[in-house]
Amino acid sequence: MPEIKVTPLGAGQDVGRSCILVSIAGKNVMLDCGMHMGYNDDRRFPDFSYITQNGRLTDFLDCVIISHFHLDHCGALPYFSEMVGYDGPIYMTHPTKAICPILLEDYRKITVDKKGETNFFTSQMIKDCMKKVVAVHLHQTVQVDEELEIKAYYAGHVLGAAMFQIKAGCESVVYTGDYNMTPDRHLGAAWIDKCRPDLLISESTYATTIRDSKRCRERDFLKKVHETVERGGKVLIPVFALGRAQELCILLETFWERMNLKAPIYFSTGLTEKANHYYKLFITWTNQKIRKTFVQRNMFEFKHIKAFDRAFADNPGPMVVFATPGMLHAGQSLQIFRKWAGNEKNMVIMPGYCVQGTVGHKILSGQRKLEMEGRQILEVKMQVEYMSFSAHADAKGIMQLIRQAEPRNVLLVHGEAKKMEFLKQKIEQEFHVNCYMPANGETTTIFTNPSIPVDISLGLLKRETAIGLLPDVKKPKLMHGTLIMKDNSFRLVSPEQALKELGLAEHQLRFTCRVHIQDPRKEHETVLRVYNHLKGVLKDYSVQHLPDGSITVESILIQATAHSEDQGTKVLLVSWTYQELQCFSSSCSDSVLPFSRTATSRWNLLKESRQSPEEQASRRLHSKVPGSSCSTSKSTAPPGPPSCARSKRHFQACVLEMEIRISYLAAVRHGRFPAQQAP
Repeated sequence: MPEIKVTPLGAGQDVGRSCILVSIAGKNVMLDCGMHMGYNDDRRFPDFSYITQNGRLTDFLDCVIISHFHLDHCGALPYFSEMVGYDGPIYMTHPTKAICPILLEDYRKITVDKKGETNFFTSQMIKDCMKKVVAVHLHQTVQVDEELEIKAYYAGHVLGAAMFQIKAGCESVVYTGDYNMTPDRHLGAAWIDKCRPDLLISESTYATTIRDSKRCRERDFLKKVHETVERGGKVLIPVFALGRAQELCILLETFWERMNLKAPIYFSTGLTEKANHYYKLFITWTNQKIRKTFVQRNMFEFKHIKAFDRAFADNPGPMVVFATPGMLHAGQSLQIFRKWAGNEKNMVIMPGYCVQGTVGHKILSGQRKLEMEGRQILEVKMQVEYMSFSAHADAKGIMQLIRQAEPRNVLLVHGEAKKMEFLKQKIEQEFHVNCYMPANGETTTIFTNPSIPVDISLGLLKRETAIGLLPDVKKPKLMHGTLIMKDNSFRLVSPEQALKELGLAEHQLRFTCRVHIQDPRKEHETVLRVYNHLKGVLKDYSVQHLPDGSITVESILIQATAHSEDQGTKVLLVSWTYQELQCFSSSCSDSVLPFSRTATSRWNLLKESRQSPEEQASRRLHSKVPGSSCSTSKSTAPPGPPSCARSKRHFQACVLEMEIRISYLAAVRHGRFPAQQAP
């Protein structure tokens, strides 16, 4: 049975260091290659030895896909490609390709130039790494090789973020990366079509959170900033260079303009210009409102927000500063935090998720005494606020995406274990699909039952539609036809069309049941008696006696032969076509024959006439609807020479049994009653 194997090298029951290894239909794909912001040792990067311990990575991996430019998804890429050694293709969107090297260089400067680390990638390695990148457009199907293809979908979250569908053979996987199902002030909501993948790998950062109204959050944010500034305090907002920074800058710019406030707002030097440049360059990735107003007014050219200089941090009086990075784990935001932390007038607002081990996570957990570098203790007196402007999907958004994509299996990554467990149960209860949450280094194997696409001929569709009501588009429809495989594609056509296309002659398959009757006469006399009887009772049908001695009732054929061991017993062979068999077989249920009660009574009386008294008593206790079984009927007359009257009654019972079978088959053929109402 086909299978998909998934091994998280990072982000398995953890947030940060996203790196997922997927094996699908003999192809190996690595999804994201991030770093962990909570570590400064070997744990910072994924353990690539899981991929292969023998040979080059390029020989094992078919491609690498990067979902977006955040460092926890791309921070280990130069290390992986240039230091570990990978020369294969790396796929990402155009905005990600443009912004990724800038953030990687900033990260390198902080780690190497300021912290003095040596075992790290260089600027040249970043450039060499980016040469291996193949940029993709949204909804563009990219053929990695003859069997492997990928397709990008809009993910919201940040500029250029994409979800990727990976197809190999008949199997498919969708990897969401980070996504947001709610549109914001500068980006749209994530979207994917109803692709029904075998597996959906989804982030679960906010697995148990359902966020409140966006308006309420924005109002609370502006109120807290305004109150702090009014009392002469300073507000630090740690952000990443692109994404929430622009969202909150637009919000504060609008508020400052409306309230005519004078307190300065600063943004980390250089980043505003870079962000502005890339939002202009990739304006089609923003939301509809920004695209419409962009010609008249660029929403990213701010009147009240100025470039920040380090010296400004010591200035007296109120101010608002956006500083990077967003989790207070290094850089300018951490430097400003250390300066302002001792003043209770000041406030730090954390607008997004903070990874365990970062200063941001520690202060949000309630720590007020922090051990910094050089074993210095920093006492935090400033106010600490967490206001989620995170561009991750909440629990409601994750369920919405599952509903949209309709996957056969779900696998959760990029989340905390306890929260993931809760969401896993909800997904299994609501969607009745298997949900997995492997830890780092743990391989999950998912067995698939791949769907094979089949084209259906227009003629067959019209014929099926004409039979009954139009099918419900949301429910599977059973189609009857002939399957033709040609040039690695499948078509379902009508049998007539298949015979014509393939130049074949039609063969008819017939089925036969046997009815045993006791009749000492010769075969032709028995046939004549049966013919006369059927002619009298089946007046609505065409009953014919053919020259070869057989009888036909419509397309049903009846022939008589002598029993091989008992010449006094005749065997009537009743033969019908495959189509009639289908109707007859479907009728073998607990339903009641669509004949009158009189006919049923006649059946019971005549059947009793060929049973012993004990059998009659037993039959009354265990009565069964006549004709409800497709088994062969056989005489059960008591031993000994039968009397003339008993023999006559027995013959009538057997012929009546055959009469009912033939009546039913002929009625089905004429469409006088539907098969499902039959016995």
